[in-house]
Amino acid sequence: MGPVDSADVTTPAFDLPDAVLRYAGHDDGVVDVHLPAGPGRAERRPLVCFVHGGFWRSQWDRKHARPLANALAELGYVVAVPEYRRGAGAWARTAEDVETAIAAAPGLLDGIGVPTTSTTVVGHSAGGHLALWLGNQPVDVRRVVALAPVGDLRMAAETGMGDGAAVAFLGGTPEQVPEVYDAADPGTRLRSRPSCDVVVVHGDRDDAVPVQCSRGLADRFGWLEYRELAGVDHSEVIDPLSDAWPSVLAALRG
Repeated sequence: MGPVDSADVTTPAFDLPDAVLRYAGHDDGVVDVHLPAGPGRAERRPLVCFVHGGFWRSQWDRKHARPLANALAELGYVVAVPEYRRGAGAWARTAEDVETAIAAAPGLLDGIGVPTTSTTVVGHSAGGHLALWLGNQPVDVRRVVALAPVGDLRMAAETGMGDGAAVAFLGGTPEQVPEVYDAADPGTRLRSRPSCDVVVVHGDRDDAVPVQCSRGLADRFGWLEYRELAGVDHSEVIDPLSDAWPSVLAALRG
């Protein structure tokens, strides 16, 4: 299985965002905002920032996250789904965009009359990598939830995961650009424990990002909360109609 698009999710129908906000001047510098329904939108609510996956390739964008975003908004969350620059050699731009978008999201929302309380960052697949990376950045985040994350970039490079996605994204192999891997790889960076809670959720039938990737993180970092889901594949963890969805919500709520 490759990266997930709307057709991989049980119900691909979705509502469009309630707002699209800009956090940077480039074409991908936007955030989709999904709001809870009803007259209480001005109440302070928890914010979920969802970082989409797609093996950091430009053909996969934030639209495939809309069923998930709609489902979380229906539960009362304010949901922000940032877009970010992607593609071969894009690591530095991607990292800048994700950090900028997540840091800016509460202020941007406050500017349109949507106040928030705490921020939880959820990421799927390559977005799970970025969520884990963000946990060690100076951004005010309460909780990171990584769903089927590419959490070990050296493993991803060595195994050719995603048809060589990590090597293309980072601009070389671990031997060629070790300093880039040190800066980008949660498998290295999590040696310094983040101040926020970190949860990893992974299905044992994932054939896009093998579950061994997350098992290795759990073995190395005993403080990390790891939840393995039996019989669950790569797509189900972002599918609101899947059997895995209650486990995802439990990880998000803590």
